[in-house]
Amino acid sequence: MMAAKPDFETAKNYALRRLDQELSPLLTYHSLAHTRDEVVLAAERLAALEGIASEDLMLLSTAAYFHDIGFTIQRENHEAVGIQVVQQVLPGFGYSSRQIQIIGGMIQATIIPQAPHTLMEEIIADADLDSLGREDFWPRSLALRTELANFGEMISDRAWYERQIRFMSGLQYFTASARAMREAQKQANIAWLVERLAAAS
Repeated sequence: MMAAKPDFETAKNYALRRLDQELSPLLTYHSLAHTRDEVVLAAERLAALEGIASEDLMLLSTAAYFHDIGFTIQRENHEAVGIQVVQQVLPGFGYSSRQIQIIGGMIQATIIPQAPHTLMEEIIADADLDSLGREDFWPRSLALRTELANFGEMISDRAWYERQIRFMSGLQYFTASARAMREAQKQANIAWLVERLAAAS
């Protein structure tokens, strides 16, 4: 007897609905738009470039939609909470325990510092930090800074520049496709931050 095929569309809509209705408005970076318009699109674009298709693509897309679902419950260790959510809800959408384990591994791979073990984990890790190598990096950076301030972490301009430079300088995109697409702009963004830091001194 063939195993039932997961109901991806219903699972996706479940995740989007929870993110839309349950995320705190104080999460100015880890918002519905971050998942729907950034991570999902980046993951699917990288998957196409890296030759991920069929079931693997469906599992990757599921992980992308659910990667921040833990934020609907708590900020701290939200990835571990998100893995618990997928373990609880995805069986109801026809996902097998093996598939849920793979999805959980991808959510785990988004924890900073990232340590992916498979190509799909590398793709979602790169997709989650896609904005660091984009031209709209700075507004996204400010959205993260605002989110931290909303939860009591106030950071000066100088400290923010230093923190971003340090983080981005230590970041290596894992997939060849992400490096080809984002590394040059990431380096340009670091250089821009260095200029801002010098001007703030």
